[in-house]
Amino acid sequence: MTLAYDAAGDGPALVLLHSAVCDRRMWDPQWPALVDAGYRVVRCDFRGFGRTPLPDRPHNDADDVLGLLDALGIEEAALIASSYGGRVAVELAARRPDRVSAMALLCAGLPGHEPTDELRAFGEREDALLEAGDIEGAVKLNVDTWLGPDADETTREEVRAMQRHAFEVQLAAPEGAGRSEAGIDLSAIKAPCLALSGGHDMVDFRQIGAQLPGLLADTRYLELPWAGHLPSLERPAEVTDLLIGFLCETVPADSA
Repeated sequence: MTLAYDAAGDGPALVLLHSAVCDRRMWDPQWPALVDAGYRVVRCDFRGFGRTPLPDRPHNDADDVLGLLDALGIEEAALIASSYGGRVAVELAARRPDRVSAMALLCAGLPGHEPTDELRAFGEREDALLEAGDIEGAVKLNVDTWLGPDADETTREEVRAMQRHAFEVQLAAPEGAGRSEAGIDLSAIKAPCLALSGGHDMVDFRQIGAQLPGLLADTRYLELPWAGHLPSLERPAEVTDLLIGFLCETVPADSA
């Protein structure tokens, strides 16, 4: 099954991977600017998000993204990835370094990360709300936890809608659905990387961002003191400029 996706533009391929709070619509603020900067931009919905349903068997999101690249005839792409999407990007880049030209990781997860008590408590609270049938309570918990103080009400409502839809799809998932991950070797990753974290984000993601320069061969780390967990939605223009600057250095487009 092919993931639901959008594609536009010409030039070096660029794939946008969304967080587990959102779906591919989270990249609406960056989409036109990245196309105009001279890139062939693709964004997709992971299974269980947006317009991609869950199958009745375990799946691997990195395999799905590779399958989409193959279907589109893309041999190599830069990845811009948020949160859980960053975890997928790291797995993909470790398993197939020949397919990844560069990575920008925004408040990324990391395979093998041991959650702090804070993150574990959040997960337990979310699970309790969903088990009680309180989807709206779980949506509110996520919006309050993951959006920083600069997010306006329009952005909060957009995230509410994306998270609510994801819960509805995932709670209705067929028996046997689930995610799987492959073992990886981070030393295999050679692509240049920009790692961003948010000063208002949960400590797990600040720790991961700060650790990445020591784990990946060519990584620059920047903490955004104003940001929560979703900086590309909180200050979209500022983050877009950072991303385009990084892409111009690493995978320049003819028009960049």
